Amino acid sequence: MSLANLHRNKLFLHWTIVIAFLITIATYIAACHLFQHQFQTTLSISEREFIRTLFYVVAIILLPLTNLLRFILLRLNQTMFNNTPATQRYLLTVTVSQILVHIPALFGLIIFSLGDDFNSLYIFSLISLLGVYIQRPRQNELAKIIEAIDNRA
Repeated sequence: MSLANLHRNKLFLHWTIVIAFLITIATYIAACHLFQHQFQTTLSISEREFIRTLFYVVAIILLPLTNLLRFILLRLNQTMFNNTPATQRYLLTVTVSQILVHIPALFGLIIFSLGDDFNSLYIFSLISLLGVYIQRPRQNELAKIIEAIDNRA
C-alpha cells in the first residue's frame, strides 16, 4: 500500500464530516422550498436589510478568519506535545473549520425565515459552500503533521 493510499484512508472520517455539512446545506435549501410559507415570517424591509447587511459583513470576515484559525491549528497540530494521534489532531482542525464556514449557510436560513427571498438563501449557501471547498481536508496537511510528530519522536 502506498503512502498516498494510507493517508487517503486516514482522511475517511474527515471527508465524512465535510459530506455531512454539505448534506445539511442541501437540507436547508430543500426545507425552505418545501415549507416556504409555513417557515417564513414577515419582518419589515428595513429591518431585513439591516440584518442581511450585518450577516454579509460577518460572513465576509468569517472566511479569512477561518483560514487564519486553520493555519494556527495546523501549526499547533505539528508542535503540540501530547500522545494524540495525528489523524485525531487533524480531525479537530477540519471540524472546527467546517463548523465556522457553515455559519453563512445558517445566516441564509435565518434571513430567509425572516421573510427574505430565495436569492439571499442561495448567496449565503454559496458562500458557505465556497468555505467548505477552501477548508476541505488535504492529504499534504496530514502528511506534514505526521512528519513533524515523527521527527520530534
